[in-house]
Amino acid sequence: MSRDTWWPSAGADVLHARARLLARIREFFADAGVMEVETPIASRCGTTDPVLHSLQTAWSGPCARAQVLYLHTSPELPMKRLLAAGTGPIFQICKVFRDGERGRLHHPEFSLLEWYRPGLRYRALMTEVAELVCHALDRPELSVRSSSYRELFRKHLGLDPVTANLNTLRRAAEEIPGSGNLDLDLDRDGWLDLLLTHRIQARLGRGHLAFIYDYPASQAALARIRQDSYPVAERFELYLDGMELANGFQELTDPEEQRRRFSADLDTRAAAGLEPLPADQDFLAALDAGMPEAAGVALGLDRLLMVATGSAHIDEVLAFPVERA
Repeated sequence: MSRDTWWPSAGADVLHARARLLARIREFFADAGVMEVETPIASRCGTTDPVLHSLQTAWSGPCARAQVLYLHTSPELPMKRLLAAGTGPIFQICKVFRDGERGRLHHPEFSLLEWYRPGLRYRALMTEVAELVCHALDRPELSVRSSSYRELFRKHLGLDPVTANLNTLRRAAEEIPGSGNLDLDLDRDGWLDLLLTHRIQARLGRGHLAFIYDYPASQAALARIRQDSYPVAERFELYLDGMELANGFQELTDPEEQRRRFSADLDTRAAAGLEPLPADQDFLAALDAGMPEAAGVALGLDRLLMVATGSAHIDEVLAFPVERA
């Protein structure tokens, strides 16, 4: 067998950089009094989110037939169950899994840092995220710039994502280099996401940390929705060097609203011909029991390591990518 097959994709310097990065992250949370936890990687419940696809395995155990288990796409739901049980602030560093993802910035197995701060608002958590990233990268000089989702589209594209119609969004997408005449059948959020990723994202976080906050309510995921003059999802994302690093929420704690969102996800999955997945009833029970008000965030560690090492492809920071695993 050739060395190319068995040799690590990441160099020794990058492997050492990963170890240092993890140590600095744990140092940050130890100083902040945030407890490290572990939750299961395999669950009886898959993610209902129609844009995420769970990898599956099976457990034979003592039962008559194998039970399907889903490898988690995020530790979010069990961590929130811990919050409801009274743990206080917690963080977790773990592997997560998403089917169908592969590319320069995507891999089916990747490392995630996720943490939750009971009693903290999402805008305050943005400040802590910036402090964590600066500490982890040992770059205290990084400045922070923040703008709302609406401000960002007005600044870079000259359109209002709240009021623009589909034709306006389509015309803006035709300015994407090499797009030609786009023959896409997208809904409103599809066009907005295309514009963000292909016309705005590359400009974000060049030499600084760039936060986007207050997303359209239709993109809330598990974030709380605030009723202003129009509905706003209390959600943020962090970008550095044109790359998305983190996604955070003011967490939804209303169990009935959460049930409604799970149901809407399953309806969307059914309409798209996707497999129906069991919603996490234990998570809903935890919300019924009373999860504290909290802000939470997930940060991609492989991408953060790419920034730290100047790597252009995620394979450069992985010991063994999926093709060599």
